[in-house]
Amino acid sequence: MYLSEKNDRFVRPYTIGIDMKYKSSELATNMKKAILILVIFTCGNSLFSQNKLTETEKLATTAKIWGFLKYYHPEVAHGKYNWDEELFKILPEIKKSENKEQLSQIYIEWIDKLGKIEKCKKCNDTNKLEFFNKNFDLGWINNHNLFTQELSEKLKFIEENRHQGKKYYVSVLHKNVGNVDITNEIEYKDFDWNNENLRLLAIFRYWNIVEYFFPYKYQTDISWNEVLNEMIPKFLHPKDEIDYHLAMLELVVSIDDSHGGFATDKTNIFFGYYWIPAQFNLLDSKAIITGFYNDSLAKIDDLKIGDVITKVNNQEVGTIFEQKEKYINASNISRKKASAFYSIFNGSSDSVEIEFIRNNKTYVKSIKRYLFKDFNYKLETKAEKYKILDGNIGYVNMGTIKIKEVPDIMENLKDTKAIIFDIRNYPNGTLYSIANHITSTRNGFYKVTYPDLDYPGKFIWRDGNQCGKNGELKYRGKVVLLVNEKSQSHAEFTAMCLQTGDNVTTIGSQSSGADGNVSRIEMVGGYKTAISGIGIFYPDNTETQRKGVKIDVEIKPTIQGIIDGKDEVLEKAIEYINK
Repeated sequence: MYLSEKNDRFVRPYTIGIDMKYKSSELATNMKKAILILVIFTCGNSLFSQNKLTETEKLATTAKIWGFLKYYHPEVAHGKYNWDEELFKILPEIKKSENKEQLSQIYIEWIDKLGKIEKCKKCNDTNKLEFFNKNFDLGWINNHNLFTQELSEKLKFIEENRHQGKKYYVSVLHKNVGNVDITNEIEYKDFDWNNENLRLLAIFRYWNIVEYFFPYKYQTDISWNEVLNEMIPKFLHPKDEIDYHLAMLELVVSIDDSHGGFATDKTNIFFGYYWIPAQFNLLDSKAIITGFYNDSLAKIDDLKIGDVITKVNNQEVGTIFEQKEKYINASNISRKKASAFYSIFNGSSDSVEIEFIRNNKTYVKSIKRYLFKDFNYKLETKAEKYKILDGNIGYVNMGTIKIKEVPDIMENLKDTKAIIFDIRNYPNGTLYSIANHITSTRNGFYKVTYPDLDYPGKFIWRDGNQCGKNGELKYRGKVVLLVNEKSQSHAEFTAMCLQTGDNVTTIGSQSSGADGNVSRIEMVGGYKTAISGIGIFYPDNTETQRKGVKIDVEIKPTIQGIIDGKDEVLEKAIEYINK
């Protein structure tokens, strides 16, 4: 037995060397033990914190499992359960769970209560189908940071023995087309935005519709999984009712689809019900006035076509657009700018200050804003259907002509050296009739992907229709198609068909990039929106969604061209023809 350090130093000095050596060894041992305990404690806390799930993680996994079971589980997909109510029942348990083991066990018990799943004999009978799999993503099933192995295996078994045949919550809208119809969803007309369960249902329902049935999900700027993670807190903790409606709008905008419009009285309040009486284009971060909703009201404030507005209420126009962009639905930036008509000048007051350039001089003034109904505005419906321009060039406004008028129009233009078909509008189904005049070979002009309801998330390829006729070419002159960001959906489909002509050139700028039939969606509370319901591709599998149609000669309007009142795209077409 050794003496204390004090006694060791003063009573037994001859043992200092031995004792100090011993003390050093003892100290080292104790320090090692302390470090080991600290490491164990730290690692334990680290592991605990890693296993402890966040609120968003728990709700995001619930959204995925709830949607997966809705469309995959034989009993749920068949409509045996009120699936909204089942979600509401389980949410309190989900929120109380703390780690993946607890959470997984809740899911396992939930699934077990739904009924026994029989082996599926037809689920593997897909050899005759050509799948488009860029949208398919069930990889989350095997995320072992969130799910136990037992749960992952149970979910995989459901995938392999999924529901087949007619489904309760989704069907095919048009049998020969393939886009989906969302069915048997409760509207909740008396929806109270303060109801957290209904807000979560809103995002869960919409997210899963897009997850399994939107053909262009793989093209979104932000991955659809990340959208779920980012949007859940906004649905869960909105500051007020307007904030909640903006969350719905932002969610819809996240699909990057010009067909995905969304507006409510609350989003309108956010942007403002008061408008300036002028129409405009956004170019180079400026707003150039191109026309008026009401000429008389525009004259009151001396607004003129060609005025270049640089600031609104002392804020740069480009900055305003960037701030509002997440609330403007469109497939690409060109269409976003065209769809920004309500987001730059609108507000809640009856006046606004602008800074603008006219004749190379900068001015600042306050102008009046009005309720849109005060404009008494009517769209121009008497536009000229067709004409012959200087140089014996035919011009056809595709937004006005009807199918029955095509034979006479083509007869009257048969001796022109070229015909310009202006598709910067919305045509009226004339594509096949016109194609018969400008082609000598019948051609396929598109391919389709449509949802496989028996394997949700997968899409099936099929060839589209053909257009044109085999035989002698009826019209032998040049053919020019004009397109821009206003060419959307059927306009883009029309361009694709006419591009199969023998002597066709497409001139203009990026089209809207929203092709394919539309599927309407009703969100919780009865709010309306839509998605492009089928995938449309060129025969070589080139996408049109977001990219727009193929363009041979690119030309965009300029600020000076608008000031001078020119149609620079049309002028470029005429120049091209005269070469």
